[in-house]
Amino acid sequence: MYQSFYGLTEMPFNITPDPKFLYLSPTHQDALQHLMYGVTEKKGFIVLVGEVGCGKTTLCRRFLNELDTERYDTALIVNPRVNEKQMLKAILTELGEFNHAHSQVDLVAQINEVLLQRIHAGRNIVLIIDEAQNLSFEVLEQVRLLSNLETDKQKLLQIVLMGQPELKTILSREELRQLRQRILVHYELRPLTRGDVSHYIQHRLTLAGSMGRPRFTPWAIRAIHRRSKGIPRIVNNLCDKSLLAAFIRESDEVTYWDARRAAKDLDRLTD
Repeated sequence: MYQSFYGLTEMPFNITPDPKFLYLSPTHQDALQHLMYGVTEKKGFIVLVGEVGCGKTTLCRRFLNELDTERYDTALIVNPRVNEKQMLKAILTELGEFNHAHSQVDLVAQINEVLLQRIHAGRNIVLIIDEAQNLSFEVLEQVRLLSNLETDKQKLLQIVLMGQPELKTILSREELRQLRQRILVHYELRPLTRGDVSHYIQHRLTLAGSMGRPRFTPWAIRAIHRRSKGIPRIVNNLCDKSLLAAFIRESDEVTYWDARRAAKDLDRLTD
């Protein structure tokens, strides 16, 4: 309702992971650089962790957009609740290979052949597994074995594991020490600071077509940061509800009281 009132071209605080709206805070910029470094330098295993709603999926899409499509083939797995064979088939499908072998051993051989063909054609292959904290031990072990595929000069596959903080606990298990030893690049996304939240809100408003209205007061931003704890997804929810409250008052200014009402609404939903 408030979009036309404020003259916005689109809704600024949708929670869908749109790379267009990605705000590269210092921690997100560092994370993106770690991902790019790990892949371009062929480090093998890369791990990125962050709290729910911290922007991992949006960052992943930005990362994929920045990879040179002339040099890289990518396989993105977004449903990790699979067994070993299903994971191997999903990787092949993501790489555009639809005629799958039947046994697990033959699937690994098929992946090896596909990767060798692409490496010899000058391609690099990146496997990204989102929500990796949901992978079973058996699938993690299968992924580790895939990392063993190599030529005399390089690994055939760069693997990125993205997940919630529980992923760190899982990887610290004794039975996964061989996988853990292969992780050469690791980064943990941190929440946004209050200054980041202020820039984040203005960034999204500007991209949504704002010409100076609406405006969030410093106290509104303070309240949003406190309630969200710097988690972008919660910031979006609070900003959306705050804007609705300001719109109902027909005000161009989003105040502390609008943000406080938004926080109370959110608390009622999560209780």
